[in-house]
Amino acid sequence: MPELADALVIIDMQRALQYSYNFDGLIHSINDRIFSYRQDNLPIIFIQHNDQDLVRGSELWNLSGKLDKQKEDIVVEKTHANAFYQTNLNKILMQKGIRSIEVCGAQTEYCCNTTIIMAHGLGYKIFMEHDMTTTFDNDYMTAEDTISFFENIWNQRFVTFQ
Repeated sequence: MPELADALVIIDMQRALQYSYNFDGLIHSINDRIFSYRQDNLPIIFIQHNDQDLVRGSELWNLSGKLDKQKEDIVVEKTHANAFYQTNLNKILMQKGIRSIEVCGAQTEYCCNTTIIMAHGLGYKIFMEHDMTTTFDNDYMTAEDTISFFENIWNQRFVTFQ
């Protein structure tokens, strides 16, 4: 069983991304992690993106209904790839005495990467399991290759994989 961080941070698992690589499989894996964090009464933080293309309140803006989100979970809205930028995420983590986070979600090369690097810069210890992010194929790589590429960059530089 992988070690638990002080909090689980789930990035942008919104309906707009439902056609990304292995989205439903990732939700299943995230729900397994949520279960573990709930058992230890640790915070679960959902990050929700909002911008001109993903408008607050729209159907695609909503978090996937398949996620085990409960009313006591924390939701942080963001308007930038970096979940710390102009949000209260760092303040929440500091108030709760959180020094380590487990990150998962979407999109690997954008919001996950940017948030991971910023969290590292702020001094947080970051844990992940392999294949706990998702993205789309692009002009250069498949989604699977993109995930593998970024996991290789993150490994032991920014993230401790379990």
